[in-house]
Amino acid sequence: MRTWLLGSGSRGNATVIESGDTRVLVDAGFPRRVLARRLEAAGIAPESISALVLTHEHHDHARGAASSARRWGWRVYGTSGTLAQCPEFADVEPIRPDTTWKFGALDLTACPVPHDATSPIALVATERSTGARLGLAYDFGHVTDCLRATLQRVDVLVVESNHDEMMLRACPYPPSVMWRIAGPRGHLSNRAAAELVRSVAWRGLRQVVLAHLSETCNEPAFAVAAMRKVWRGDLTAAPQDALTVTGQPEQLSLGL
Repeated sequence: MRTWLLGSGSRGNATVIESGDTRVLVDAGFPRRVLARRLEAAGIAPESISALVLTHEHHDHARGAASSARRWGWRVYGTSGTLAQCPEFADVEPIRPDTTWKFGALDLTACPVPHDATSPIALVATERSTGARLGLAYDFGHVTDCLRATLQRVDVLVVESNHDEMMLRACPYPPSVMWRIAGPRGHLSNRAAAELVRSVAWRGLRQVVLAHLSETCNEPAFAVAAMRKVWRGDLTAAPQDALTVTGQPEQLSLGL
């Protein structure tokens, strides 16, 4: 199983998960033309993607979903709450949180997460041929027992490390925005991300990728330093404007 993060942050998120001939895109938070350029940089033909799974309806995760699905014929999946906020997908059959469903060579398990969206989810992808497991969890304000249980025994974990708490308190955001980010249905801090990884780490965890870093209230070095207190293995902070490929230390600049 291989994974490409096509960019992660407040300006857009999209991740391709591949197993054999199966390619699933999780979120389409970039305009269609931008998404096409990023897929091209990864060497992925948009037509080779069999499904788009939306974790939630926020702009930085669903902005390019409708136009991309129409252009390339993707099947779209999301919870009933997410799809209800995306009228273009009114006729799409929803998926249920806390269930597992099959996409070609992959099994996907959805777990509800606490975020200020309508029925958002985290995902675990399992490659049936090898049992390899990838956890993808971003946009949530605190760690639930369900999420911690779902992320047990993953081999690769992509996890939100959104903000440094001191930088957030000193940032120019209005108090209401700061409270939203730091609240129980907001975003995960570097410290909370490290605590989550410490709680699910096991000898089979090969790589941790830090995602959805704030460009205003975080620095990659701060996120990495916080995680290094609990995790000494392969660690990458995914940028907004470069590709991150699991299993590879380098990142590919997109020249954006």
